[in-house]
Amino acid sequence: MTYRYFEDFRPGEIVTLGSRSISEAEITAFARDYDPQSFHIDAEAARHSAFGGLVASGWHSCAIFMRLFVDGLLKESSALASPGVDEIRWLKPVRPGDRLSGKVTVTDITPSRSKPDRGLVRHFCELSNQRGEVVMTMRTLALFARRKS
Repeated sequence: MTYRYFEDFRPGEIVTLGSRSISEAEITAFARDYDPQSFHIDAEAARHSAFGGLVASGWHSCAIFMRLFVDGLLKESSALASPGVDEIRWLKPVRPGDRLSGKVTVTDITPSRSKPDRGLVRHFCELSNQRGEVVMTMRTLALFARRKS
């Protein structure tokens, strides 16, 4: 991958981020620490829930996406920070054994008016399972440094 600066992003560009599998042990460990609802931590209780089985926390899906985003794009870029996320949607349950793949679509690029050494890149982010079903979407903002002239 080529190191990327603000100027290298184009609206409409799609970047695939790779994939990662999720195990039952990972689901329950994350949930015990951060989202200890029964359908995330107890397989038996989860069978009697609306999900019909154990599911990952949506926040766990976000964390997995973030890892894919860093490994697939941000660590080889001039990323400075993120001022936030505009929207997160959890569309389908993530289950043990799912293989999750990430991709981002650049939706907008805006040079900073107050700090000419950087610009804002907006992304539409998707996390999909091995069946191609989109399980989560996010709209994110990221600041990237510009090339020094």
